[in-house]
Amino acid sequence: MKLVVAGSTGFVATEVIRQALSIPAITSAVALGRRDVPAPENSGPATDGAKLKSVVCENWEEYSDSVKQELAGADACIWTIAITPSKPKTAPWETVCKVCRDYAVTGIETMSQLRGRNSDTDKQPFRFVYISGTASQRDPAQKPRLLGDYSLLRGEAETRILDFAAKSQGAVAACVAKPGIISSPAKPTPLMRQAFYAVIGLPKLQVAEIAAALLDQVARGFDKDTLENADLERIGQKALQEAAADA
Repeated sequence: MKLVVAGSTGFVATEVIRQALSIPAITSAVALGRRDVPAPENSGPATDGAKLKSVVCENWEEYSDSVKQELAGADACIWTIAITPSKPKTAPWETVCKVCRDYAVTGIETMSQLRGRNSDTDKQPFRFVYISGTASQRDPAQKPRLLGDYSLLRGEAETRILDFAAKSQGAVAACVAKPGIISSPAKPTPLMRQAFYAVIGLPKLQVAEIAAALLDQVARGFDKDTLENADLERIGQKALQEAAADA
């Protein structure tokens, strides 16, 4: 399997890449980001760094021919690019819309077209995971009081990605991951941010769990088109246990 990890320098993406390099079924891991990405630190003994290919993308609205060449033949993509809920005011709203919605839509459209056809890829659809958030809302009538416009924006992105897959006649399968607070023992969530998230009642998830869950789903196929925090925790914990047993 050739896997693309979009937004490769981020917190979740780094863990996804770290785990992916130890999974035999993943033969190629393309780290797609704004700068070169080295192999993550603290990788296990089964890590195969030769599987990692760092690809720099300077235009997320129209991929260059050189980037398209590196993405050609990909079997799956885990899309981690976004402006997080705590930072939507750090950029103009137009930019937030592009980063959180438009880039992802362009990504699934472009990569699915670049996949090509051969005896291996014909067997399975191109699988695309969009990481959203548990507070995102697809129904405008259910607009939240806090971060309402942002929540609707992420919900619109989810809808457009799922609709694209539904209209592909089986060529594309899409899944929306909706985690709550993502943390790790090495990078705990700042106290002020914890307090903010507690006010709006977000559940918690370890970064190792979401990474393992997403890798499990792109390899085996999606359990359903929307994975809530509890789903990600359950799938991730099981995948980590299986990996530990096989080590």
